[in-house]
Amino acid sequence: MSRPQTIRPSKRSRPSHKKRISLPGAFLRLAATLTLCWGAGLIWFSLTLPDPAPLNVRTDAVVVLTGGKGRLARGLDVLQAKAARRMLVSGVAPITTRADLAEAAQVPLARLAATDLGYGAVDTRTNAEETAGWIARGNHKSLRLVTSAGHMRRARLELARVLPPGIKVIPDAVPHEQGAPGIPWEYSKYLLRRAALLAGVD
Repeated sequence: MSRPQTIRPSKRSRPSHKKRISLPGAFLRLAATLTLCWGAGLIWFSLTLPDPAPLNVRTDAVVVLTGGKGRLARGLDVLQAKAARRMLVSGVAPITTRADLAEAAQVPLARLAATDLGYGAVDTRTNAEETAGWIARGNHKSLRLVTSAGHMRRARLELARVLPPGIKVIPDAVPHEQGAPGIPWEYSKYLLRRAALLAGVD
């Protein structure tokens, strides 16, 4: 007498307990994670914006990056307080003269006697390169960097790329001006530039 055969369910017929994640679902999860990380970073970036440096902190030079209200005035205040011996204004338009800057700042031309104008920069990266060349020619060992609070981290990132070791940089931030690109925009540009440098892209 033959034994009854045990019928086992096919593997294909067994219910699957594994939850499948669709490609769109995975993309949405990744996008949500990146957005949360970006938002957390933006909060950190906004809460830790740099402040002005005290005028009793002395450096060999002061560098003003053009492009925002209050930056040139701050550089002139630094010179007047003798907190630096010489100033570079980086990113000046080719037709601009010292007299033009003095008129714009509403100060006597003599206030710009210790000021050099940099005509070779068109963005933050070339600001840094122009600054590095000027620092080397003047044999300066320390500098005070003047730019807006939102722009400062990206400016320092670019300077760190080109300045030789041992050069001391003091951030001297002016308030982020109204009408300028917002803090989220500055933060995004900082992240993109940092990622590019980490990837070896100059």
